Amino acid sequence: MNFASRLKQLRKEHNLTQEELAQKISKTRSTIAGYETERKEPDYETLITLSKYFNVSVGYLLGETNIPHRYEEADEFLSKLKAELNNRGYDFDGKSAEELAEILSIALKLMDKTKSN
Repeated sequence: MNFASRLKQLRKEHNLTQEELAQKISKTRSTIAGYETERKEPDYETLITLSKYFNVSVGYLLGETNIPHRYEEADEFLSKLKAELNNRGYDFDGKSAEELAEILSIALKLMDKTKSN
């Protein structure tokens, strides 16, 4: 499942119109429609906003996992990952939003793999 279909699924599960979701995350209805039809892609901040609103991980929103990790669990995991990487001498704080999203995506895939074993 990709981001467009995942967003539409979550919006419908929460009984929201595109307009209602747009208002809740400070976007326009046409922006939400663009996300759902794959004409537009959200920026990193919007992905975070949507993950917090729907209480799922960014990886789940992006369709990279079918396990809708609660946001708090992903946030706690990211904090632990950040601390561990910093302890090992990696500059986690200097990473761009795109790099952080990729690190989190890879870590969540590994977590999903260990849960399924």
